[in-house]
Amino acid sequence: MRTMWPFRHFGLKLLSLGLAVLLWTAVSGEETVERGLRVPLELQQFPSGLEIQGEPPSTVDVRVRGASGSLSRVSAGDIVAVLDLRAARAGQRLFHVTPEQVRAPFGVEVVQVTPPTVALVFENSATRQVPVVPAVDGQPAPGYLVGRVESDPPMVDVLGPESAVKRATQALTEPVSVEGARGRIRESVTIGLLDPALRLKNPRAAMVTVQVLPAPLERTVRYRPVHLRNLGPNLGARALPAVVAVGIRGSRDALNRVEPDDVTAYVDLAGLGSGEYTLTVRADASRDAGITHVEPATVQVVITSAKN
Repeated sequence: MRTMWPFRHFGLKLLSLGLAVLLWTAVSGEETVERGLRVPLELQQFPSGLEIQGEPPSTVDVRVRGASGSLSRVSAGDIVAVLDLRAARAGQRLFHVTPEQVRAPFGVEVVQVTPPTVALVFENSATRQVPVVPAVDGQPAPGYLVGRVESDPPMVDVLGPESAVKRATQALTEPVSVEGARGRIRESVTIGLLDPALRLKNPRAAMVTVQVLPAPLERTVRYRPVHLRNLGPNLGARALPAVVAVGIRGSRDALNRVEPDDVTAYVDLAGLGSGEYTLTVRADASRDAGITHVEPATVQVVITSAKN
């Protein structure tokens, strides 16, 4: 049997004892204090297939106790409250946050947590495909218009709480500028979602193609009489010239359907009394055609009293 010699390494043992006595003396001489701290709330063991509805709390308040020196050395992140969610299921759930669930450095005692209970609402996860709707910003060059707009990919998968996924109708892109454009534009832009509860299953960019085309065909309808609208009572009026030419724009089929009588030129005399005026000529056409110009753009209108 090996004999244990009590005085073996006597010097090291004596040094250890001295250090322990010095440490105890230093600690026992410090005042015990309490402090209130706001600390992070960490969610662990999150069950798969569930989503938290809304924004969960990110912090809790704790009261800690310890030697004044120990507490003075505590920094942000040294104390963390941990919430174990492994037992969570769909619906509203309550979770206790006890001092035992707070990680703290040695020598720091957690005596209270506020709030002691955290309410969380869980929903089942869901996913679905929604179309990508590219956003277009600005106006093309004069005489051009925006044609077909396409996205690659045309659809994306969105993921989130079941109720939010059911409400989702589309994903958007960053705007693609067509300002001053005269031809096709292709640009890689980020895809995003307006609902913060949703996210893309596979975040990615979209290649958006915008066709910028020359404006549709134009046609001029000539000799359209200038109508005098909103002439006051007991007044007479005449326009010089009495007829104008009106330019209209649209597709070939739309322009072929427009009859001369579908195009109306007029000046508005509301509130005008006797006298001579230079007035802008306005025009209306059918829903299938837009007005491009009126020639001449203004006419002289003479308003006289009916008593004269």
